[in-house]
Amino acid sequence: MKKVFLTAIILVGLSFSAKAQDYTNAIGLRLGDNDGFGGEVSYQRFISSDNRLEFDLGWRNSDHYDAIKLTGIYQWIWNIDGGFNWYAGIAGGLGTWEHNDDRYSEDFDDDNGTFLFVGGNIGIEYNFDIPLQLSLDMRPEIYFGDDFRDDNFGPDIALGIRYRF
Repeated sequence: MKKVFLTAIILVGLSFSAKAQDYTNAIGLRLGDNDGFGGEVSYQRFISSDNRLEFDLGWRNSDHYDAIKLTGIYQWIWNIDGGFNWYAGIAGGLGTWEHNDDRYSEDFDDDNGTFLFVGGNIGIEYNFDIPLQLSLDMRPEIYFGDDFRDDNFGPDIALGIRYRF
């Protein structure tokens, strides 16, 4: 009985030590272009080995346009080989924008507003043996509210670099 109990304790201890080497979080930057170059501070939290949440706080900037947005994404992850994964997800968020019309006249009119958006997410990533993750993804977004874009659609393509912990 003592041997069974001791073996059980050792197995539980080994499972906790093996689990301690798994990464459950990642934080970094996502740099891309969606009607102006910008970046996002990106945080990922694994729910399980096949699912995670991602939260991004980003900004966009062009000659006459600035935006800040907060994005939440639920992602499904599939392993390709070794550290290579591909993922897909659904996204939603909100933001604020400002457009400066001063290029047209001296009596320029600054437009600004808020918006909501929904979108998808698809990408590929590589997790190195060190706690580093590189990714390339596309997030097509549909916008609602305050005339954020004339066509209410934006394909957001970006390169991500994150530290896993």
